[in-house]
Amino acid sequence: MARVLMLIVLLMGGTATSQLPEFSQQYRQRLGGAIDALEEILADFNRDAAQHGMSSAEAIARQKASEDPFIRARGDSMLNAEIRLSRLKQQQSEYESAGPFERLMIFARGFDSQLAQATAEDYEPAVPVTVAGFASAGIGALAGLIVMRVLVGIARLGRRRQRQNG
Repeated sequence: MARVLMLIVLLMGGTATSQLPEFSQQYRQRLGGAIDALEEILADFNRDAAQHGMSSAEAIARQKASEDPFIRARGDSMLNAEIRLSRLKQQQSEYESAGPFERLMIFARGFDSQLAQATAEDYEPAVPVTVAGFASAGIGALAGLIVMRVLVGIARLGRRRQRQNG
């Protein structure tokens, strides 16, 4: 029974982690779309600021200094959009120069939570036919094996103590 359970855990762990490269790929595709959208929003904002003789930073500072709470909130939103765009562009640059395994590490190290959530909502699993997919499956299976070995060891230890006491 323990061997069957172990096999199930190995398969589940391997299957789950084999999806990491595909999830990362779908995240990268959304990353480009998010960058495009933020660039468009900020270009419009910068154009409006320039028409009124201000830089982007001056326009944001003016909004944040406003007594109108809505205008202040818009200033915060624009500043956050600039910061997020910079962060996403940096991540995209890292992805472009990385290999398949390194991309997984880049994602794990600093994904954008909004983007990851949107990716998860629309995620479509794929059969892993890449080296990274197979390696991820192997890592997941190995992790499952280790967890099962530890749990089986704990269960055996508990049974031994019961026999000694009973």
